[in-house]
Amino acid sequence: MPYATVDGTRIYYEAEGSGPALVLVHGSGGNHAIWWQQVLYFAQRYRTITVDLHGFGNSDAADGGADARNFPRDVLAVLDDLKVEKAALFGQSIGALACLRLAVTHPQRIAGIVLGHSAGNMDHDDLRAATAKDRAAAEELSVLDRLMSKTFQQRSPEMTWLFQKVGTFNKANQQSIRNLGDKGPTPDEIKRSGVRVAFLAGENDRVISLATLRKAQALLPGSTLLEVPAGPHSMYWEKPEVFNCILDQFLRTLF
Repeated sequence: MPYATVDGTRIYYEAEGSGPALVLVHGSGGNHAIWWQQVLYFAQRYRTITVDLHGFGNSDAADGGADARNFPRDVLAVLDDLKVEKAALFGQSIGALACLRLAVTHPQRIAGIVLGHSAGNMDHDDLRAATAKDRAAAEELSVLDRLMSKTFQQRSPEMTWLFQKVGTFNKANQQSIRNLGDKGPTPDEIKRSGVRVAFLAGENDRVISLATLRKAQALLPGSTLLEVPAGPHSMYWEKPEVFNCILDQFLRTLF
């Protein structure tokens, strides 16, 4: 199995297809396997790379447990191991934190990023207040109800079961990740990086609201907001055809 190494910690990844590089970075309940409805679609045109952040999937658990501050290094190590000079990144939920930080620190390696259902912990007072309000509302729901719609759960019980089971292969979870609430880059730092940024937002996302992501997009003139009517938080799983089409449309503006 392919691994990159960061300070002795093995980071698992897979790569399919050829063409411009696209890296898909999972959220707190995922790993490389969550992208089973994306990989073959994107591999027709892109070198599609999936990563297990440390503590997730087939990657090692680092000493002291998973640390969000080190997630960008995991992704960079995979790019280095594959000798990819430049890639587009898609980060789902907490995966967006890693993508945004990596884009700001290594902009020469990044063709563009899409922050999926997240503002990447962008450091701005109004935005932090809005995300905190959204988070408080989300915590009133069960974890599953935050991540996918009731309609999908009722219509597709088998897919819902599989969604829950994928996360059982992880050593880490959202509660155990250290420094997850660290402030991310400021809007000015992101602007100076010159990296193209898009936000993927779902109208029915129960973790972060469409209104909040509109605030985030407004802080970055020139960025893109990809709005999906009735879109849930786990759009890649629940509405894969819509997700794939929208992400592909943005990628075609980069390459």
